[in-house]
Amino acid sequence: MIGLEFVLRMTPHVRFGRGAIKYAADGVKELGGKRVLVVSDRGVQKVGITDRLVDILRGGGLDVFVFSDVVPEPPVYVGDNAASMAKEVDADVIVGVGGGSAMDVAKAVAVLVTNGGKVEDYQGVNKVPSRGLPKIVIPTTAGTGCEVTWTAVFSNPEKKTKGGINSPYLYPELAILDPELTLSLPPLITASTGLDAFTHAIESYIGKAATTITKLFSISAMELIYNNIVKAVQSPDNIEAREKMLYGSFLAGVALSNAGVGAVHAMAYPLGSFYNIPHGAANSILLPYVMEFNKDVCVDEFKDIAYVMGEKVDMMPGWEVAGNVVDNLHLLKDKIGLNMTLSMLGVEWERIPELAEAALKVDRPIANNPRLITKDDIISIYEEAYGVEDFEEEDFEEV
Repeated sequence: MIGLEFVLRMTPHVRFGRGAIKYAADGVKELGGKRVLVVSDRGVQKVGITDRLVDILRGGGLDVFVFSDVVPEPPVYVGDNAASMAKEVDADVIVGVGGGSAMDVAKAVAVLVTNGGKVEDYQGVNKVPSRGLPKIVIPTTAGTGCEVTWTAVFSNPEKKTKGGINSPYLYPELAILDPELTLSLPPLITASTGLDAFTHAIESYIGKAATTITKLFSISAMELIYNNIVKAVQSPDNIEAREKMLYGSFLAGVALSNAGVGAVHAMAYPLGSFYNIPHGAANSILLPYVMEFNKDVCVDEFKDIAYVMGEKVDMMPGWEVAGNVVDNLHLLKDKIGLNMTLSMLGVEWERIPELAEAALKVDRPIANNPRLITKDDIISIYEEAYGVEDFEEEDFEEV
Protein backbone atom coordinates (compact mmCIF):
# COMPACT_ATOMS: atom_id res chain seq x y z
CA MET A 1 0.00 0.00 0.00
CA ILE A 2 1.36 3.43 -0.95
CA GLY A 3 1.45 5.89 1.96
CA LEU A 4 -0.02 9.38 1.94
CA GLU A 5 2.25 11.89 0.22
CA PHE A 6 1.81 15.53 -0.73
CA VAL A 7 3.58 18.88 -1.16
CA LEU A 8 1.98 22.11 0.08
CA ARG A 9 3.18 25.59 -0.91
CA MET A 10 1.95 28.90 0.46
CA THR A 11 2.93 32.30 1.82
CA PRO A 12 5.25 31.84 4.83
CA HIS A 13 3.48 34.22 7.24
CA VAL A 14 -0.24 35.03 7.34
CA ARG A 15 -1.93 37.34 9.83
CA PHE A 16 -5.73 37.24 9.79
CA GLY A 17 -8.19 39.25 11.87
CA ARG A 18 -10.31 42.35 12.23
CA GLY A 19 -8.08 45.42 12.45
CA ALA A 20 -4.99 43.43 11.40
CA ILE A 21 -3.81 46.28 9.14
CA LYS A 22 -2.43 47.94 12.28
CA TYR A 23 0.43 45.42 12.20
CA ALA A 24 1.70 46.58 8.79
CA ALA A 25 4.56 48.71 10.15
CA ASP A 26 5.66 45.90 12.46
CA GLY A 27 5.67 43.55 9.49
CA VAL A 28 7.90 45.86 7.45
CA LYS A 29 10.35 46.20 10.34
CA GLU A 30 10.48 42.44 10.87
CA LEU A 31 11.55 42.19 7.23
CA GLY A 32 14.31 44.72 7.82
CA GLY A 33 12.62 47.49 5.83
CA LYS A 34 12.91 51.25 6.21
CA ARG A 35 11.76 52.61 2.85
CA VAL A 36 8.40 51.32 1.65
CA LEU A 37 6.71 51.52 -1.74
CA VAL A 38 2.96 51.11 -1.34
CA VAL A 39 1.28 49.80 -4.49
CA SER A 40 -2.46 50.47 -4.75
CA ASP A 41 -5.18 51.60 -7.13
CA ARG A 42 -7.43 54.65 -7.38
CA GLY A 43 -10.44 52.85 -5.94
CA VAL A 44 -8.60 51.83 -2.77
CA GLN A 45 -7.19 55.34 -2.51
CA LYS A 46 -10.63 56.89 -2.97
CA VAL A 47 -12.16 55.04 -0.01
CA GLY A 48 -9.26 56.03 2.25
CA ILE A 49 -7.57 52.66 2.72
CA THR A 50 -4.30 53.74 1.09
CA ASP A 51 -4.04 56.83 3.30
CA ARG A 52 -4.82 54.78 6.38
CA LEU A 53 -2.05 52.34 5.53
CA VAL A 54 0.42 55.15 4.82
CA ASP A 55 -0.38 56.73 8.21
CA ILE A 56 0.25 53.41 9.96
CA LEU A 57 3.57 52.93 8.18
CA ARG A 58 4.75 56.48 8.78
CA GLY A 59 3.59 56.25 12.37
CA GLY A 60 6.04 53.38 12.68
CA GLY A 61 8.91 55.65 11.60
CA LEU A 62 9.12 54.39 8.01
CA ASP A 63 9.70 56.36 4.81
CA VAL A 64 6.71 55.74 2.55
CA PHE A 65 6.10 56.31 -1.15
CA VAL A 66 2.94 55.51 -3.10
CA PHE A 67 2.33 54.14 -6.59
CA SER A 68 -1.43 54.29 -7.18
CA ASP A 69 -1.70 53.87 -10.96
CA VAL A 70 -2.74 50.22 -10.89
CA VAL A 71 -5.74 49.44 -13.10
CA PRO A 72 -7.89 46.29 -13.37
CA GLU A 73 -6.37 43.60 -15.59
CA PRO A 74 -3.04 45.48 -15.36
CA PRO A 75 -1.05 45.84 -18.58
CA VAL A 76 2.61 44.86 -18.47
CA TYR A 77 3.72 48.50 -18.57
CA VAL A 78 2.00 49.21 -15.24
CA GLY A 79 4.28 46.70 -13.55
CA ASP A 80 7.29 48.15 -15.34
CA ASN A 81 6.36 51.70 -14.26
CA ALA A 82 5.86 50.68 -10.65
CA ALA A 83 9.23 48.90 -10.63
CA SER A 84 10.91 52.03 -12.01
CA MET A 85 9.44 54.07 -9.16
CA ALA A 86 10.58 51.50 -6.60
CA LYS A 87 14.13 51.84 -7.91
CA GLU A 88 13.97 55.64 -7.95
CA VAL A 89 12.93 55.87 -4.29
CA ASP A 90 15.30 53.06 -3.26
CA ALA A 91 12.50 51.01 -1.70
CA ASP A 92 13.56 48.01 0.37
CA VAL A 93 10.07 46.57 1.01
CA ILE A 94 7.04 46.52 -1.29
CA VAL A 95 3.52 46.61 0.17
CA GLY A 96 0.56 45.88 -2.11
CA VAL A 97 -2.90 46.90 -0.90
CA GLY A 98 -6.07 46.39 -2.93
CA GLY A 99 -7.62 43.77 -5.15
CA GLY A 100 -5.77 41.14 -7.13
CA SER A 101 -4.37 43.66 -9.60
CA ALA A 102 -2.60 45.74 -6.93
CA MET A 103 -1.22 42.65 -5.20
CA ASP A 104 -0.01 41.16 -8.49
CA VAL A 105 1.77 44.40 -9.42
CA ALA A 106 3.39 44.55 -5.98
CA LYS A 107 4.64 40.97 -6.25
CA ALA A 108 6.06 41.62 -9.72
CA VAL A 109 7.74 44.86 -8.63
CA ALA A 110 9.57 43.03 -5.86
CA VAL A 111 11.31 40.69 -8.31
CA LEU A 112 11.82 43.27 -11.06
CA VAL A 113 13.79 45.57 -8.76
CA THR A 114 16.40 42.93 -7.97
CA ASN A 115 16.40 40.94 -11.22
CA GLY A 116 16.06 43.76 -13.74
CA GLY A 117 14.19 43.49 -17.01
CA LYS A 118 10.49 43.93 -17.61
CA VAL A 119 7.30 42.08 -16.72
CA GLU A 120 7.13 40.49 -20.15
CA ASP A 121 10.56 38.91 -19.66
CA TYR A 122 9.29 36.73 -16.82
CA GLN A 123 5.81 35.72 -17.94
CA GLY A 124 5.76 31.94 -17.87
CA VAL A 125 6.88 29.35 -15.33
CA ASN A 126 10.06 29.61 -13.26
CA LYS A 127 11.66 32.36 -15.35
CA VAL A 128 12.57 34.58 -12.38
CA PRO A 129 16.23 33.83 -11.61
CA SER A 130 16.49 35.00 -7.99
CA ARG A 131 14.63 36.29 -4.96
CA GLY A 132 13.20 39.81 -4.98
CA LEU A 133 12.65 42.46 -2.33
CA PRO A 134 10.55 41.45 0.68
CA LYS A 135 6.84 42.02 0.02
CA ILE A 136 3.68 42.33 2.04
CA VAL A 137 0.21 42.09 0.52
CA ILE A 138 -3.06 43.30 2.03
CA PRO A 139 -6.22 42.29 0.14
CA THR A 140 -9.26 44.58 0.15
CA THR A 141 -11.46 42.09 -1.72
CA ALA A 142 -12.50 38.56 -0.85
CA GLY A 143 -11.83 36.98 -4.17
CA THR A 144 -8.44 36.59 -5.77
CA GLY A 145 -6.41 34.72 -3.17
CA CYS A 146 -3.31 36.48 -4.56
CA GLU A 147 -1.95 36.81 -1.04
CA VAL A 148 -1.05 33.10 -1.04
CA THR A 149 -0.25 32.40 -4.69
CA TRP A 150 2.99 32.28 -6.68
CA THR A 151 1.52 34.14 -9.64
CA ALA A 152 1.20 37.72 -10.88
CA VAL A 153 -1.03 38.11 -13.94
CA PHE A 154 -0.64 40.84 -16.55
CA SER A 155 -2.26 41.64 -19.87
CA ASN A 156 -0.37 42.66 -22.98
CA PRO A 157 -2.60 45.07 -24.97
CA GLU A 158 -0.33 45.03 -28.03
CA LYS A 159 -0.27 41.25 -28.32
CA LYS A 160 -3.83 40.74 -27.04
CA THR A 161 -2.55 38.19 -24.53
CA LYS A 162 -2.71 37.68 -20.80
CA GLY A 163 -0.32 35.60 -18.75
CA GLY A 164 1.25 35.18 -15.37
CA ILE A 165 4.70 35.39 -13.88
CA ASN A 166 4.77 32.06 -12.03
CA SER A 167 7.61 31.64 -9.58
CA PRO A 168 8.11 30.62 -5.94
CA TYR A 169 9.86 33.98 -5.54
CA LEU A 170 6.45 35.66 -5.88
CA TYR A 171 5.06 34.25 -2.65
CA PRO A 172 4.73 37.22 -0.29
CA GLU A 173 6.74 37.11 2.91
CA LEU A 174 3.68 38.33 4.80
CA ALA A 175 -0.05 38.50 4.03
CA ILE A 176 -2.28 40.66 6.22
CA LEU A 177 -5.96 39.78 5.92
CA ASP A 178 -8.26 42.31 7.59
CA PRO A 179 -11.99 41.68 6.98
CA GLU A 180 -12.79 45.28 7.90
CA LEU A 181 -11.03 46.46 4.75
CA THR A 182 -13.63 44.66 2.61
CA LEU A 183 -16.58 46.57 4.10
CA SER A 184 -16.17 49.37 1.53
CA LEU A 185 -16.73 47.01 -1.42
CA PRO A 186 -19.91 47.78 -3.39
CA PRO A 187 -22.33 44.86 -3.90
CA LEU A 188 -21.38 44.11 -7.50
CA ILE A 189 -17.66 43.90 -6.73
CA THR A 190 -18.42 41.81 -3.65
CA ALA A 191 -20.40 39.45 -5.87
CA SER A 192 -17.91 39.15 -8.73
CA THR A 193 -14.82 38.76 -6.55
CA GLY A 194 -16.66 36.31 -4.31
CA LEU A 195 -17.69 34.17 -7.26
CA ASP A 196 -14.10 34.37 -8.50
CA ALA A 197 -13.00 32.79 -5.23
CA PHE A 198 -15.77 30.19 -5.53
CA THR A 199 -14.46 29.36 -9.00
CA HIS A 200 -10.97 28.89 -7.55
CA ALA A 201 -12.39 26.50 -4.96
CA ILE A 202 -14.38 24.46 -7.48
CA GLU A 203 -11.73 24.24 -10.19
CA SER A 204 -8.99 23.33 -7.71
CA TYR A 205 -11.31 20.62 -6.33
CA ILE A 206 -12.15 18.93 -9.62
CA GLY A 207 -8.82 19.55 -11.42
CA LYS A 208 -6.40 16.80 -12.31
CA ALA A 209 -3.72 18.14 -9.94
CA ALA A 210 -5.99 18.09 -6.87
CA THR A 211 -4.66 16.15 -3.90
CA THR A 212 -6.10 14.94 -0.61
CA ILE A 213 -4.86 18.02 1.22
CA THR A 214 -5.75 20.59 -1.43
CA LYS A 215 -9.28 19.23 -1.49
CA LEU A 216 -9.58 20.02 2.22
CA PHE A 217 -8.82 23.65 1.46
CA SER A 218 -11.11 23.68 -1.58
CA ILE A 219 -14.16 22.17 0.09
CA SER A 220 -13.81 24.38 3.16
CA ALA A 221 -13.56 27.42 0.90
CA MET A 222 -16.69 26.36 -0.98
CA GLU A 223 -18.66 26.02 2.25
CA LEU A 224 -17.60 29.43 3.54
CA ILE A 225 -18.24 31.27 0.30
CA TYR A 226 -21.49 29.57 -0.71
CA ASN A 227 -23.04 30.14 2.72
CA ASN A 228 -21.98 33.78 3.04
CA ILE A 229 -21.77 35.43 -0.38
CA VAL A 230 -25.48 36.35 -0.53
CA LYS A 231 -25.28 37.84 2.99
CA ALA A 232 -22.18 39.85 2.08
CA VAL A 233 -23.80 41.19 -1.10
CA GLN A 234 -27.18 42.00 0.39
CA SER A 235 -25.88 43.27 3.77
CA PRO A 236 -22.53 44.95 3.03
CA ASP A 237 -21.94 45.88 6.69
CA ASN A 238 -22.26 42.28 7.90
CA ILE A 239 -18.73 41.85 9.26
CA GLU A 240 -19.26 38.18 10.10
CA ALA A 241 -20.14 37.42 6.47
CA ARG A 242 -17.24 39.55 5.26
CA GLU A 243 -14.88 37.72 7.59
CA LYS A 244 -15.98 34.30 6.37
CA MET A 245 -15.77 35.42 2.74
CA LEU A 246 -12.19 36.61 3.21
CA TYR A 247 -11.30 33.38 5.00
CA GLY A 248 -12.87 31.37 2.18
CA SER A 249 -10.99 33.37 -0.45
CA PHE A 250 -7.74 32.71 1.42
CA LEU A 251 -8.38 28.95 1.58
CA ALA A 252 -9.31 28.88 -2.11
CA GLY A 253 -6.07 30.73 -2.87
CA VAL A 254 -4.02 28.08 -1.07
CA ALA A 255 -5.88 25.39 -3.02
CA LEU A 256 -5.40 26.97 -6.45
CA SER A 257 -1.76 27.73 -5.76
CA ASN A 258 -1.17 24.02 -5.24
CA ALA A 259 -3.80 22.32 -7.42
CA GLY A 260 -4.28 24.85 -10.18
CA VAL A 261 -7.45 25.84 -12.00
CA GLY A 262 -9.15 24.73 -15.21
CA ALA A 263 -11.02 25.72 -18.34
CA VAL A 264 -13.01 28.53 -16.70
CA HIS A 265 -9.79 30.43 -16.11
CA ALA A 266 -8.32 29.55 -19.49
CA MET A 267 -11.43 30.95 -21.17
CA ALA A 268 -11.58 33.99 -18.88
CA TYR A 269 -8.05 35.16 -19.75
CA PRO A 270 -8.83 36.14 -23.38
CA LEU A 271 -11.92 38.03 -22.21
CA GLY A 272 -9.61 40.13 -20.07
CA SER A 273 -6.95 40.68 -22.72
CA PHE A 274 -9.35 41.26 -25.65
CA TYR A 275 -12.10 43.22 -23.89
CA ASN A 276 -10.68 44.21 -20.50
CA ILE A 277 -13.48 42.30 -18.79
CA PRO A 278 -12.58 41.97 -15.09
CA HIS A 279 -11.44 38.51 -14.17
CA GLY A 280 -14.13 37.87 -11.57
CA ALA A 281 -16.88 38.87 -13.98
CA ALA A 282 -15.48 36.63 -16.70
CA ASN A 283 -15.25 33.66 -14.35
CA SER A 284 -18.77 34.18 -13.06
CA ILE A 285 -20.22 34.17 -16.59
CA LEU A 286 -18.39 31.02 -17.66
CA LEU A 287 -18.49 28.87 -14.51
CA PRO A 288 -21.92 27.20 -14.93
CA TYR A 289 -21.32 26.41 -18.60
CA VAL A 290 -17.89 24.87 -18.02
CA MET A 291 -19.27 22.90 -15.09
CA GLU A 292 -22.01 21.57 -17.39
CA PHE A 293 -19.26 20.46 -19.78
CA ASN A 294 -17.24 18.77 -17.01
CA LYS A 295 -20.03 17.11 -15.05
CA ASP A 296 -19.88 13.64 -16.61
CA VAL A 297 -16.22 13.01 -15.71
CA CYS A 298 -16.24 14.00 -12.04
CA VAL A 299 -19.49 12.65 -10.61
CA ASP A 300 -18.10 12.06 -7.10
CA GLU A 301 -16.73 15.58 -6.89
CA PHE A 302 -20.06 17.00 -8.06
CA LYS A 303 -21.78 15.09 -5.25
CA ASP A 304 -19.45 16.76 -2.75
CA ILE A 305 -20.19 20.17 -4.24
CA ALA A 306 -23.92 19.45 -4.18
CA TYR A 307 -23.65 18.54 -0.50
CA VAL A 308 -22.04 21.92 0.17
CA MET A 309 -25.01 23.50 -1.60
CA GLY A 310 -27.44 21.73 0.73
CA GLU A 311 -28.63 19.08 -1.72
CA LYS A 312 -29.75 15.68 -0.38
CA VAL A 313 -27.52 13.56 -2.59
CA ASP A 314 -27.67 10.10 -0.99
CA MET A 315 -30.59 8.76 -2.99
CA MET A 316 -30.09 10.89 -6.08
CA PRO A 317 -28.58 9.59 -9.36
CA GLY A 318 -25.32 11.18 -10.44
CA TRP A 319 -26.77 12.91 -13.49
CA GLU A 320 -29.42 14.60 -11.35
CA VAL A 321 -26.86 15.71 -8.77
CA ALA A 322 -24.70 17.26 -11.48
CA GLY A 323 -27.65 19.01 -13.04
CA ASN A 324 -28.65 20.46 -9.67
CA VAL A 325 -25.14 21.83 -9.12
CA VAL A 326 -25.25 23.66 -12.45
CA ASP A 327 -28.77 24.94 -11.72
CA ASN A 328 -27.68 26.16 -8.29
CA LEU A 329 -24.79 28.08 -9.84
CA HIS A 330 -27.17 29.89 -12.16
CA LEU A 331 -29.49 30.58 -9.23
CA LEU A 332 -26.63 31.88 -7.09
CA LYS A 333 -25.60 34.27 -9.86
CA ASP A 334 -29.17 35.60 -10.01
CA LYS A 335 -29.30 36.11 -6.23
CA ILE A 336 -26.14 38.22 -6.21
CA GLY A 337 -26.87 40.23 -9.35
CA LEU A 338 -24.48 38.53 -11.76
CA ASN A 339 -27.02 37.27 -14.31
CA MET A 340 -25.02 38.75 -17.19
CA THR A 341 -23.82 37.35 -20.49
CA LEU A 342 -20.83 37.86 -22.75
CA SER A 343 -22.79 40.06 -25.13
CA MET A 344 -23.73 42.33 -22.22
CA LEU A 345 -20.02 43.09 -21.76
CA GLY A 346 -19.39 43.83 -25.42
CA VAL A 347 -18.02 40.54 -26.71
CA GLU A 348 -18.52 40.21 -30.47
CA TRP A 349 -20.02 36.94 -31.72
CA GLU A 350 -17.74 36.80 -34.76
CA ARG A 351 -14.63 36.86 -32.53
CA ILE A 352 -15.58 33.75 -30.56
CA PRO A 353 -13.31 31.44 -32.64
CA GLU A 354 -10.43 33.85 -32.03
CA LEU A 355 -11.16 33.84 -28.30
CA ALA A 356 -11.25 30.03 -28.33
CA GLU A 357 -7.87 29.87 -30.05
CA ALA A 358 -6.41 32.18 -27.40
CA ALA A 359 -7.97 30.15 -24.58
CA LEU A 360 -6.33 26.95 -25.84
CA LYS A 361 -2.94 28.64 -25.46
CA VAL A 362 -3.49 29.05 -21.72
CA ASP A 363 -2.03 25.60 -21.50
CA ARG A 364 -1.66 24.89 -17.77
CA PRO A 365 -5.36 25.39 -16.87
CA ILE A 366 -6.43 23.66 -20.09
CA ALA A 367 -4.28 20.63 -19.22
CA ASN A 368 -5.60 20.61 -15.64
CA ASN A 369 -9.26 20.59 -16.64
CA PRO A 370 -10.82 17.24 -15.64
CA ARG A 371 -12.23 16.66 -19.12
CA LEU A 372 -10.26 16.98 -22.35
CA ILE A 373 -11.45 20.17 -24.02
CA THR A 374 -11.02 21.12 -27.69
CA LYS A 375 -11.34 24.35 -29.61
CA ASP A 376 -14.81 23.33 -30.80
CA ASP A 377 -15.84 22.64 -27.20
CA ILE A 378 -14.62 26.07 -26.13
CA ILE A 379 -16.46 27.74 -29.00
CA SER A 380 -19.67 25.99 -27.93
CA ILE A 381 -19.25 27.11 -24.31
CA TYR A 382 -18.61 30.73 -25.33
CA GLU A 383 -21.70 30.60 -27.54
CA GLU A 384 -23.84 29.26 -24.69
CA ALA A 385 -22.63 32.09 -22.46
CA TYR A 386 -23.15 34.76 -25.12
CA GLY A 387 -26.69 36.11 -24.60
CA VAL A 388 -28.13 39.27 -26.16
CA GLU A 389 -28.71 42.05 -23.58
CA ASP A 390 -26.85 45.16 -22.38
CA PHE A 391 -24.88 45.53 -19.16
CA GLU A 392 -22.89 48.37 -17.59
CA GLU A 393 -19.23 47.27 -17.69
CA GLU A 394 -18.11 50.32 -15.68
CA ASP A 395 -19.88 48.87 -12.65
CA PHE A 396 -16.83 46.63 -12.25
CA GLU A 397 -14.30 49.36 -11.44
CA GLU A 398 -11.95 47.67 -9.00
CA VAL A 399 -11.94 48.72 -5.34
